Amino acid sequence: MSSEAIAMRPAPKRLFAPYNKWDRDFFLLYVALIWLGIVMGFGGEMIHRANTHATPFPLIVPVHAAVFVSWLVLLTTQVLLIRNRRHDLHKILGIAGLCLAAAMLVLGPAAAIIMQRMQFGTPDSDPPFLAIQLFGVGTFGILVAAAFVLRGDPSAHKRLILLGTLYISDAGFARWLSGDIHAVLGSGFWPDFLGLDLANDVLMLGIGAYDLATRRRLHPAYVVGTLFVLATQITVTFLYHSPAWKEVTLRIIGH
Repeated sequence: MSSEAIAMRPAPKRLFAPYNKWDRDFFLLYVALIWLGIVMGFGGEMIHRANTHATPFPLIVPVHAAVFVSWLVLLTTQVLLIRNRRHDLHKILGIAGLCLAAAMLVLGPAAAIIMQRMQFGTPDSDPPFLAIQLFGVGTFGILVAAAFVLRGDPSAHKRLILLGTLYISDAGFARWLSGDIHAVLGSGFWPDFLGLDLANDVLMLGIGAYDLATRRRLHPAYVVGTLFVLATQITVTFLYHSPAWKEVTLRIIGH
C-alpha cells in the first residue's frame, strides 16, 4: 500500500478504556454519597416519628423501604467485591440484584398509590406527585434491565446501575435541599425540577466529568442513559404541573 493511501485511511477509533486505577475509589465514593443523601433525607424524619410515636405507615411502606435499603446494601457489597477482585461472587449476587429490582418495580408504585389514597384530603395530599414516583421507578427498571443486558461490558454495566440508583435516590436529596431551592426561586416548573433533581443531576454529570478526566471520552451507554434520565425528569415535572395528569392520578387513587 502506498504512503499516500495509508495517509488517507481514517485513524482507528479509540475505544473507551474499561478500567482506570481511580475507578475503585470513584465508584465507592459515589455509593457513599448516595447513602449520605438517603440518611440525610430520611434519617431525621424516622427519628422524629419514633420520638413522637407517630401513627405507623401501612405495612407496604416499611417493606418497600427495606427492599430499597437492601438494594443499597447489595450495591455497596458489589462495589467492594469488584475492589477485591471477587468477580465470581459479584456475578452470583447479580441475580439477587435482579430480584430486588423486580420487587421494587412492584412495591414502589403500590406504596406510592396507597399513601396517596390515605393522604387524600389532608395537607399532605398531592396526587400529581405520582408522576415522579411511578415514572421514577419505571426509569430505574429500564436502566437496570439495560445494565443486565450489557453485563458483558463492565464499563456500561456499572454506569447504568449507578444512573438507575441515583435516579431513585432523588427523594433523599430533595428532602433536605428542595426547601432552600424553593425559598430562593419560588414555585413553578423549574424550581420543582431543580428541587427534585439538582443534586442527583450534579452527581450524574459528575460521572461524565470523571470519564472525561480519566478517558478523554464518554461511554455511549452513559450518554444514552443520562439523556434518558434527563428526558424523564423533564417529562414528569411537566406532568406534575398538568391538570390532565391530575385527573388521571385522581382516578388512579379512586377519587
